[in-house]
Amino acid sequence: MILVTVVIFYSIFKFRKSKNYEADQEFHNSKFGTWSWILVPIIVLAIDLSIAGSASSTFDLIEDKTPADLTIKVTGSQWKWTYEYMEDDIKIVSNLLPEEQAGDRYLRMVDNPLYLPTDRRIRFLHTATDVLHAWWVPAIAVKKDSIPGYINETWTIIEKAGTYHGQCAENCGTGHAFMPIQVEAIAGSEFDSWMTKQKEIKIAKEKEASSDTVWPMQELMARGESLYNTNCGACHQVDGSGVPPAFPALAGSEIAKGDPAKHLEVVIKGVSGTAMAAWGAQLNDLEVAAIVTYERNAWGNNTGDVVQPADVKAAR
Repeated sequence: MILVTVVIFYSIFKFRKSKNYEADQEFHNSKFGTWSWILVPIIVLAIDLSIAGSASSTFDLIEDKTPADLTIKVTGSQWKWTYEYMEDDIKIVSNLLPEEQAGDRYLRMVDNPLYLPTDRRIRFLHTATDVLHAWWVPAIAVKKDSIPGYINETWTIIEKAGTYHGQCAENCGTGHAFMPIQVEAIAGSEFDSWMTKQKEIKIAKEKEASSDTVWPMQELMARGESLYNTNCGACHQVDGSGVPPAFPALAGSEIAKGDPAKHLEVVIKGVSGTAMAAWGAQLNDLEVAAIVTYERNAWGNNTGDVVQPADVKAAR
């Protein structure tokens, strides 16, 4: 760059018009001129190709389609990450850990980190439910956009156990800064034990949610508050005040105080053309029942309605 700059300024000064310099109109007809037009592009292209050669091999490595040992579907949503272990049918929802719990590591810590094994080939499938996101953990994987209705793919092999941090790298709205990524890389045997435990937890939750138990309002309210704060609070706010017009208030809303069947439909199926996503596939019957019961009786709504898992099952 310095050499090119020196040549440019020297040429401007040496051959300036004020010195009565006249351009050589026959330069292209000379041997020097003819060979310059041939050799200069060849030299430039040779330099470019020498640089692109190593870059091309890197791109080939990124797009390598060698079968993976583990496939993770990474779904970005405003403002959280959902991880699905495709071979094991396990789903983890990862949210920002509140400041009072994270302390000095606020905006870096999450409630449910992504656990991955070391020394195994891991394939990531990237997508989103609402707007553009980008899952980016620089130490272990390249940045890849998460696009609604589209699947992007990356892969990694983590060689060293430890905690790795990342961030959504695509401006996705007002909560963009509040969806960090935390990866816990552990040994393969430890990961296998962790996965076995997750399957046991899943079976227990499914059994609990699918039972015909009639839950008391007090317990549904307690569960609902925790689930609401984790899954809904970022948009509709913890106090139910919302962020109008994108995220309407639930305190005193017609949905939360109106027909319970309509309320369930909105939560389970979402609202087309709005930021309200469908939660039916992400939450089980008990979790939906707890959230709807909480929304209908919190912040002064006080409808007295108690929604049971059986009601949710019938509404699906």
